[in-house]
Amino acid sequence: MIIGTLLNIEHTRPGERQPTEYYSKVIEDNKEFIYIDYPVNKKTNKTAFLPIGAIFSITYMTKDETIYHFKSELIDRVKMNVPALAIRKPDKSHEKIQRRQFVRIETAIDVAIHPLDNSFIPFTTVTRDISGGGISIILPDHITWGEDKEVDVWLAFGEHTGKMRYLNMRAKTVFVKKEKSTVKIGSFQFTTITKHDQQHIIRYCFEKQRERRKKEISV
Repeated sequence: MIIGTLLNIEHTRPGERQPTEYYSKVIEDNKEFIYIDYPVNKKTNKTAFLPIGAIFSITYMTKDETIYHFKSELIDRVKMNVPALAIRKPDKSHEKIQRRQFVRIETAIDVAIHPLDNSFIPFTTVTRDISGGGISIILPDHITWGEDKEVDVWLAFGEHTGKMRYLNMRAKTVFVKKEKSTVKIGSFQFTTITKHDQQHIIRYCFEKQRERRKKEISV
C-alpha cells in the first residue's frame, strides 16, 4: 500500500444495523501501523471523529486495479504535518475481493434502458448511484418491474476531453422501491459486462472520490 492510496472505510457504531461509509487516504506507514487522514463521511462530507478501538472494514484499489479488503482497528490519534489516525496494518485477513463488492458512489450519469422482451418502450433517465457491480436509477412510474427482469443498459460518460464514452451491458433487477412516496428507484446488478467497461466504471468511481476529497480539503 503506497502513500496517497485512497481508502474506503466502513464502521458500524453501537446500536446501528448498517455501517457508515467514509473515505480517507494513506499519509504514512511503518512496520506496525498505517497513518491515515481523518475519515470523511460519504453522505455528509463532514470529517468523522471515531473512538480509539473502533473496528474498520477497509477496501482499496492498487495501480493495477486490484481491489483488496482487510479489517483494522483505530489505535491512536497522532500529529504529523496534518492530524492523522494510526490504524493497525493488515495481517492474514488482507484479501482480494469480488468485483460485486466494489464501492458504490452517488452520481448522476445519463442512462438509456432497453427491454429484451419488448415489454416496455425504451427510456432515458439518470443513475442515482453506480459501482463496478451495478447501478441504481430513477424509474418512470408507468413501468412495472418484476424481480430478476433483465434489460439492456447504455451509460454515457463525459470525458475530461469533452467527448462522450458509451458503455453497454446487461443487467437484472435487484429491487424497486419508492423514495419519499414520489421517486421510484430501481437497483440493477450487471449480468454481462466486459472487463474493460467494468474497469472504466471502477476508475470513474475512484476519480470521483478523489475529486470530492480534494474539494473537502480545500474548504
